[in-house]
Amino acid sequence: MDKLIQALKDTIMANGILQVETSARHVHLSQADLEQLFGKGHTLTPKRALSQPGQYLSEEKVTVVGPKGEKKVSVLGPVRSRTQVELSRSDCMSLGMSAPVRLSGELENSGAVVLKGPNGVVALSEGAIVAKAHIHMTPDMAEKLCLKDRQQVKLEVITDRPLVLQEVIVRVDEASSCKVHIDTDESNAAGCKDFTLGRIIK
Repeated sequence: MDKLIQALKDTIMANGILQVETSARHVHLSQADLEQLFGKGHTLTPKRALSQPGQYLSEEKVTVVGPKGEKKVSVLGPVRSRTQVELSRSDCMSLGMSAPVRLSGELENSGAVVLKGPNGVVALSEGAIVAKAHIHMTPDMAEKLCLKDRQQVKLEVITDRPLVLQEVIVRVDEASSCKVHIDTDESNAAGCKDFTLGRIIK
């Protein structure tokens, strides 16, 4: 039965249909900033695994501080080389801050942000982004779909309020689970439920 289910999943994905996941606001911390916020020698405490291999939701939370308010935000692990804060455009508006639409890791000239933890505060001149919609994909699946890393495609979110997203970026990596990631604004606009599918349009 497991082999049959996997075969069906593979067939569906080979037709460019993937699960769409909503990525809510969150923070990736560097080890130095983690210790500044939570204390020297602190390590993240995994709470549950995420769909992408090796990534997890941690027990830790931090507060993003903006000119117009504050928001409690989950911390995802493991730690990274640089701290990155991923917000929706709506989050930015309510906080009174700005952040460019970027792919994860593209932090040069991104938004300034202040983070507050139980043991300290971190003020960054850059690090806040609105995550660009993207598709995580293995090399094998990318080959089957004739797609390349960083290629832009359209994606139809299949709901009772169907939405076609433009310029969705394909991210090819061996250590990937084939999933689409969109933010909460995009998810709400399309009326996404707990389980939502999307279809790649090349």
